[in-house]
Order: sequence, then C-alpha cells, then structure tokens
Amino acid sequence: MENRSIFALHGLTGMLIATLLLIAVEGTLVFMAIGVQRDVAQDYYYIEDAKGVKMFSQDNASHVKLLSEKDK
Repeated sequence: MENRSIFALHGLTGMLIATLLLIAVEGTLVFMAIGVQRDVAQDYYYIEDAKGVKMFSQDNASHVKLLSEKDK
C-alpha cells in the first residue's frame, strides 16, 4: 500500500525541510560574505604603472598593489 499522507517526507514536510535547508545555506553564505567584505573594505589599493597594463595578460595582477605596501 502507498502512504499518501500530506505530512510524509515527500510531501509538505519534505518541502519545508528542503526550504529551511536552502535558507540556512543562503544565510550562512551571506554571513560569510559580509565578514569578507568587512575585512577587505579596509585594504585600499592602487595601480602601479597603469600604462603597462595590457588588455589580455595574466601579468596584470602584478600591477595592483596595496596602499599599505607603498609606504614601505
């Protein structure tokens, strides 16, 4: 016999569990993203030798320097 209860795991209860799990994952990722944004927002940077930056080059990352390194 089949279990056709609305509160079975594949019914309303299953949908609520899946929804709560997705909301928990999303909340965790948003919380972590806010923490990363707080940490990185205080690190200002500048572009060293802006004329030497090429359109398609993997070396472009070497032109970006932290402002705190400029004083050193």
